[in-house]
Amino acid sequence: MDPAKLAKLQAQAASNRIGGKGTVRRKIVRKTKPSTAQDDKKLQGALKKLNVQPIPGVEEVNMFREDGNVLHFSTPKVHAAVTANTFAVYGTGHVKELTELVPGILNQLGPDSLASLRKLAESYQAIQQSQQRPPAAAADDDDDDVPDLVDNFEQVAVEEKPAGEEVEEKKEDNLEELN
Repeated sequence: MDPAKLAKLQAQAASNRIGGKGTVRRKIVRKTKPSTAQDDKKLQGALKKLNVQPIPGVEEVNMFREDGNVLHFSTPKVHAAVTANTFAVYGTGHVKELTELVPGILNQLGPDSLASLRKLAESYQAIQQSQQRPPAAAADDDDDDVPDLVDNFEQVAVEEKPAGEEVEEKKEDNLEELN
């Protein structure tokens, strides 16, 4: 028998063995269980308690965030419990800027929503302006810089020394000379 083949077969046999020398060789089969399935079951159980009903025909869902971005779901699954004022949206959400979605959103909005969209656009512009201002303000603001020295503080300190400190300095000078 070829030594290379023999070594290969021995390596396979060693990897398949679970127990000691006298045990039967078995392959280890590891089953990976997706964690999302378990989370989904818990969510379904909680929604059943609220008596949610599926809402068919929802093409997209947009959730407006405070920072001016929009959480956009395309073709989500939507369940609602009107009595509990609870809506569940399933699907992959993407964070997009408001400017990306404005043309598609306008035909879906009513007159009340247009007014709120204007307010949202104004706040979005204010956020954009406030983000642009700090670099310009930092260049004008010199309060954080260390001021330049105007006086010679050592000279003032020498003039204001009491007589007792001069005696101590002389003692220290004498000690340094002796060392």
